Amino acid sequence: MATAECNGYAYISAGGRREWAAACLPRRQEGSALNGRTDPRITRTTRAFEQAIVELAARQPVSRITVAELADRAGVTRATFYNRYGTPLDLLIQVLSADLEPGHRREQERRAHSDYPPQELLRLATAEVADHIDRFRDVYRNSLGDPAGSGVYEALVRHFSEYTLAFMARGDSALPDANRTVIAEFMAHGFAGAIKAWLNDASVTKDDMVDAAVACAPAWWASGTDSPSPPSRP
Repeated sequence: MATAECNGYAYISAGGRREWAAACLPRRQEGSALNGRTDPRITRTTRAFEQAIVELAARQPVSRITVAELADRAGVTRATFYNRYGTPLDLLIQVLSADLEPGHRREQERRAHSDYPPQELLRLATAEVADHIDRFRDVYRNSLGDPAGSGVYEALVRHFSEYTLAFMARGDSALPDANRTVIAEFMAHGFAGAIKAWLNDASVTKDDMVDAAVACAPAWWASGTDSPSPPSRP
Protein backbone atom coordinates (compact mmCIF):
# COMPACT_ATOMS: atom_id res chain seq x y z
CA MET A 1 0.00 0.00 0.00
CA ALA A 2 1.34 3.42 -0.95
CA THR A 3 0.16 6.91 -0.12
CA ALA A 4 0.53 9.97 -2.37
CA GLU A 5 -0.28 13.57 -1.52
CA CYS A 6 -1.59 16.01 -4.13
CA ASN A 7 -2.02 19.67 -3.16
CA GLY A 8 -4.28 19.12 -0.18
CA TYR A 9 -5.74 15.82 -1.36
CA ALA A 10 -4.32 12.35 -1.02
CA TYR A 11 -5.20 8.90 -2.12
CA ILE A 12 -4.13 5.50 -0.87
CA SER A 13 -3.32 3.13 -3.69
CA ALA A 14 -4.06 -0.50 -2.89
CA GLY A 15 -4.46 -3.24 -5.44
CA GLY A 16 -4.64 -0.73 -8.26
CA ARG A 17 -7.55 1.15 -6.62
CA ARG A 18 -7.59 4.71 -5.36
CA GLU A 19 -9.04 5.36 -1.93
CA TRP A 20 -9.30 9.03 -1.00
CA ALA A 21 -8.02 9.84 2.49
CA ALA A 22 -10.41 11.93 4.55
CA ALA A 23 -7.58 13.49 6.54
CA CYS A 24 -6.29 15.16 3.40
CA LEU A 25 -9.51 16.80 2.25
CA PRO A 26 -9.33 20.61 2.43
CA ARG A 27 -10.57 22.12 5.63
CA ARG A 28 -13.76 24.18 5.40
CA GLN A 29 -14.49 27.37 7.28
CA GLU A 30 -18.27 26.91 7.29
CA GLY A 31 -20.60 26.26 10.19
CA SER A 32 -21.33 28.02 13.45
CA ALA A 33 -18.38 29.50 15.29
CA LEU A 34 -17.94 29.43 19.04
CA ASN A 35 -15.48 31.97 20.39
CA GLY A 36 -14.06 32.36 16.89
CA ARG A 37 -13.65 28.61 16.38
CA THR A 38 -15.60 26.36 14.01
CA ASP A 39 -17.60 23.63 15.68
CA PRO A 40 -15.46 20.49 15.15
CA ARG A 41 -18.60 18.39 14.66
CA ILE A 42 -19.55 20.49 11.63
CA THR A 43 -16.03 20.21 10.26
CA ARG A 44 -16.06 16.43 10.64
CA THR A 45 -19.45 16.14 8.96
CA THR A 46 -18.39 18.36 6.06
CA ARG A 47 -15.23 16.40 5.48
CA ALA A 48 -17.13 13.11 5.72
CA PHE A 49 -19.50 14.28 2.99
CA GLU A 50 -16.60 15.44 0.82
CA GLN A 51 -14.74 12.18 1.17
CA ALA A 52 -17.89 10.20 0.45
CA ILE A 53 -18.84 12.10 -2.72
CA VAL A 54 -15.32 11.85 -4.18
CA GLU A 55 -15.11 8.13 -3.49
CA LEU A 56 -18.55 7.42 -4.94
CA ALA A 57 -18.15 9.70 -7.98
CA ALA A 58 -14.82 8.02 -8.78
CA ARG A 59 -16.68 4.72 -9.10
CA GLN A 60 -19.89 5.77 -10.84
CA PRO A 61 -21.37 8.85 -12.50
CA VAL A 62 -22.69 11.37 -10.01
CA SER A 63 -26.11 11.15 -11.68
CA ARG A 64 -26.46 7.65 -10.23
CA ILE A 65 -25.47 8.55 -6.68
CA THR A 66 -28.45 8.79 -4.34
CA VAL A 67 -28.61 10.96 -1.25
CA ALA A 68 -29.30 7.84 0.81
CA GLU A 69 -26.15 6.17 -0.52
CA LEU A 70 -24.07 9.29 0.07
CA ALA A 71 -25.38 9.83 3.58
CA ASP A 72 -24.80 6.19 4.47
CA ARG A 73 -21.21 6.33 3.27
CA ALA A 74 -20.60 9.56 5.17
CA GLY A 75 -22.17 8.08 8.31
CA VAL A 76 -24.83 10.78 8.68
CA THR A 77 -28.55 11.18 7.98
CA ARG A 78 -30.20 12.33 4.77
CA ALA A 79 -31.66 15.26 6.68
CA THR A 80 -28.14 16.42 7.52
CA PHE A 81 -27.26 16.34 3.85
CA TYR A 82 -30.29 18.38 2.82
CA ASN A 83 -29.50 20.93 5.52
CA ARG A 84 -26.27 21.67 3.65
CA TYR A 85 -26.62 20.78 -0.02
CA GLY A 86 -29.22 20.46 -2.73
CA THR A 87 -27.96 17.44 -4.67
CA PRO A 88 -24.88 15.18 -4.76
CA LEU A 89 -23.82 17.11 -7.88
CA ASP A 90 -23.85 20.38 -5.92
CA LEU A 91 -21.55 18.86 -3.31
CA LEU A 92 -19.20 17.39 -5.90
CA ILE A 93 -18.88 20.69 -7.77
CA GLN A 94 -18.11 22.41 -4.46
CA VAL A 95 -15.29 19.94 -3.78
CA LEU A 96 -13.86 20.31 -7.29
CA SER A 97 -14.01 24.09 -7.04
CA ALA A 98 -12.17 24.05 -3.72
CA ASP A 99 -9.41 21.96 -5.26
CA LEU A 100 -8.97 24.43 -8.14
CA GLU A 101 -8.62 27.44 -5.88
CA PRO A 102 -5.03 26.86 -4.64
CA GLY A 103 -3.80 26.69 -8.23
CA HIS A 104 -5.45 30.03 -9.00
CA ARG A 105 -3.85 31.58 -5.94
CA ARG A 106 -0.43 30.32 -7.01
CA GLU A 107 -1.00 31.77 -10.47
CA GLN A 108 -1.87 35.15 -8.98
CA GLU A 109 1.28 35.08 -6.88
CA ARG A 110 3.41 34.24 -9.91
CA ARG A 111 1.80 36.97 -12.01
CA ALA A 112 2.49 39.47 -9.25
CA HIS A 113 6.22 39.02 -9.93
CA SER A 114 7.82 40.03 -13.20
CA ASP A 115 10.53 37.35 -13.19
CA TYR A 116 8.22 34.86 -14.98
CA PRO A 117 8.07 35.15 -18.79
CA PRO A 118 4.44 35.40 -20.04
CA GLN A 119 4.62 32.09 -21.91
CA GLU A 120 5.91 30.32 -18.81
CA LEU A 121 3.09 31.81 -16.74
CA LEU A 122 0.60 30.41 -19.23
CA ARG A 123 2.17 26.97 -19.15
CA LEU A 124 2.28 26.86 -15.35
CA ALA A 125 -1.36 27.94 -15.07
CA THR A 126 -2.42 25.32 -17.61
CA ALA A 127 -0.43 22.66 -15.78
CA GLU A 128 -2.18 23.58 -12.51
CA VAL A 129 -5.54 22.80 -14.10
CA ALA A 130 -4.14 19.59 -15.62
CA ASP A 131 -2.96 18.50 -12.17
CA HIS A 132 -6.47 19.08 -10.82
CA ILE A 133 -8.00 16.97 -13.58
CA ASP A 134 -5.44 14.25 -12.94
CA ARG A 135 -6.31 14.16 -9.24
CA PHE A 136 -9.97 13.64 -10.13
CA ARG A 137 -9.41 11.68 -13.32
CA ASP A 138 -11.95 8.95 -12.49
CA VAL A 139 -14.59 11.49 -11.51
CA TYR A 140 -14.26 13.40 -14.79
CA ARG A 141 -14.11 10.22 -16.85
CA ASN A 142 -17.32 8.96 -15.31
CA SER A 143 -18.97 12.27 -16.08
CA LEU A 144 -17.84 12.18 -19.70
CA GLY A 145 -19.06 8.62 -20.11
CA ASP A 146 -22.59 9.24 -18.85
CA PRO A 147 -25.03 11.40 -20.87
CA ALA A 148 -27.05 12.02 -17.72
CA GLY A 149 -23.98 12.98 -15.73
CA SER A 150 -22.76 15.93 -17.78
CA GLY A 151 -23.10 18.38 -14.90
CA VAL A 152 -19.45 18.01 -13.85
CA TYR A 153 -18.16 18.70 -17.36
CA GLU A 154 -20.58 21.60 -17.81
CA ALA A 155 -19.39 23.09 -14.53
CA LEU A 156 -15.80 22.88 -15.74
CA VAL A 157 -16.72 24.68 -18.97
CA ARG A 158 -18.54 27.34 -16.95
CA HIS A 159 -15.47 27.76 -14.77
CA PHE A 160 -13.22 28.37 -17.78
CA SER A 161 -15.73 30.79 -19.30
CA GLU A 162 -16.02 32.84 -16.12
CA TYR A 163 -12.28 32.81 -15.68
CA THR A 164 -11.74 34.09 -19.23
CA LEU A 165 -14.27 36.89 -18.77
CA ALA A 166 -12.57 37.92 -15.53
CA PHE A 167 -9.18 37.86 -17.26
CA MET A 168 -10.42 40.11 -20.07
CA ALA A 169 -12.11 42.45 -17.61
CA ARG A 170 -8.71 43.26 -16.13
CA GLY A 171 -7.66 44.79 -19.45
CA ASP A 172 -3.99 43.92 -19.00
CA SER A 173 -3.68 42.63 -22.57
CA ALA A 174 -4.40 44.01 -26.03
CA LEU A 175 -7.78 42.35 -26.43
CA PRO A 176 -9.47 41.65 -29.77
CA ASP A 177 -12.38 43.85 -30.82
CA ALA A 178 -15.08 41.20 -30.54
CA ASN A 179 -17.87 40.07 -28.23
CA ARG A 180 -16.22 38.97 -25.00
CA THR A 181 -18.92 36.50 -24.04
CA VAL A 182 -18.47 34.67 -27.32
CA ILE A 183 -14.68 34.73 -26.89
CA ALA A 184 -15.01 33.32 -23.37
CA GLU A 185 -17.26 30.50 -24.55
CA PHE A 186 -14.88 29.71 -27.41
CA MET A 187 -11.92 29.54 -25.03
CA ALA A 188 -13.83 27.53 -22.42
CA HIS A 189 -15.14 24.89 -24.78
CA GLY A 190 -11.77 24.63 -26.50
CA PHE A 191 -9.86 24.00 -23.28
CA ALA A 192 -12.50 21.64 -21.95
CA GLY A 193 -12.41 19.84 -25.30
CA ALA A 194 -8.66 19.39 -25.00
CA ILE A 195 -9.15 17.88 -21.55
CA LYS A 196 -11.86 15.59 -22.91
CA ALA A 197 -9.54 14.39 -25.68
CA TRP A 198 -6.84 13.66 -23.10
CA LEU A 199 -9.15 11.67 -20.83
CA ASN A 200 -10.71 9.71 -23.67
CA ASP A 201 -7.45 8.62 -25.29
CA ALA A 202 -4.95 6.59 -23.27
CA SER A 203 -2.19 7.49 -25.74
CA VAL A 204 -2.51 11.21 -24.91
CA THR A 205 -0.45 12.28 -21.91
CA LYS A 206 -0.98 15.15 -19.53
CA ASP A 207 2.02 16.91 -21.08
CA ASP A 208 0.47 16.43 -24.53
CA MET A 209 -2.67 18.19 -23.37
CA VAL A 210 -0.74 21.05 -21.75
CA ASP A 211 1.44 21.49 -24.84
CA ALA A 212 -1.60 21.59 -27.13
CA ALA A 213 -3.55 24.01 -24.94
CA VAL A 214 -0.59 26.39 -24.65
CA ALA A 215 0.04 26.20 -28.41
CA CYS A 216 -3.59 27.13 -29.13
CA ALA A 217 -3.83 30.00 -26.64
CA PRO A 218 -4.19 33.41 -28.32
CA ALA A 219 -1.27 35.82 -28.15
CA TRP A 220 -3.26 38.31 -26.09
CA TRP A 221 -3.71 35.74 -23.31
CA ALA A 222 -0.01 34.99 -22.97
CA SER A 223 0.88 38.68 -23.05
CA GLY A 224 -1.14 39.55 -19.93
CA THR A 225 0.83 40.58 -16.85
CA ASP A 226 -1.75 40.12 -14.18
CA SER A 227 -4.32 37.53 -13.21
CA PRO A 228 -8.03 37.84 -12.45
CA SER A 229 -9.52 36.73 -9.19
CA PRO A 230 -10.45 33.05 -9.44
CA PRO A 231 -14.14 32.25 -9.97
CA SER A 232 -16.11 30.62 -7.18
CA ARG A 233 -16.85 27.33 -8.96
CA PRO A 234 -15.40 25.09 -11.67
